[in-house]
Amino acid sequence: MLITHDTRCALDAVVDLVNTAPEDEAAPDGLADVAALEQFVQKHDISEVGVLTELDLSAVRRLRSRFAAIFAAPDARTAAGLINELVAAAGTTPRLTDHDGYDWHIHYFAPGASVADHLAADGGMALAFFVVAGERERLRRCEAPDCRHAFVDLSRNRSRRYCDSRTCGNRLHVAAYRARRKEAAG
Repeated sequence: MLITHDTRCALDAVVDLVNTAPEDEAAPDGLADVAALEQFVQKHDISEVGVLTELDLSAVRRLRSRFAAIFAAPDARTAAGLINELVAAAGTTPRLTDHDGYDWHIHYFAPGASVADHLAADGGMALAFFVVAGERERLRRCEAPDCRHAFVDLSRNRSRRYCDSRTCGNRLHVAAYRARRKEAAG
C-alpha cells in the first residue's frame, strides 16, 4: 500500500492524538491544557492553525474519542460509517497545496478551519484510505496487557503486535523468557 508523505503525517497525528488519552483514571491526560495542545500542534507541524483556546482543547479531546472509536471498530463497515460522520462534520474541502518546503499534497480541511476540523478532515481521510484499500485491520491497539496504545501496522505481512517492539514487545518477550527459565528450573 502506497502511503504519501501527507497521509503518513496525518496518520502519525491521529495515532499520537489517540494515545494522549489517559489509559485509566489515575493516568494523566496527554492533552491536559492548551499548552499541551500547542505542543502537539508544533510536534506534528500542523499548518494554518491560529491561536488555540480552551474551546479548541475541548473539541480536540472529543475528536480523540471519535478517532479511538475507529480503531476499536469491529469491522470495516462500522469504521467506514464512523469515518464518514467524522469527515462530513469537519466540512471537508480538498485542495492542493505546496507549503513549508513540502511538494504538492492535499489538504482536506477548509481554509480557516479549527484545529479539530483540520485534524478530523486530514486524519479521517488518511484512515479512509486504509478502509478503501481493504487494510482496516492495520489500525490496531497494542497487544501488551498493560498497554492499549493505538498504532498503524505498516509491516509487509501485517504482523506487528505492539505499539513499540523495544518497550512493550521486548518487555513481554523478557517476561516470557523468565517464566520459561523459572519453569525449567523447577
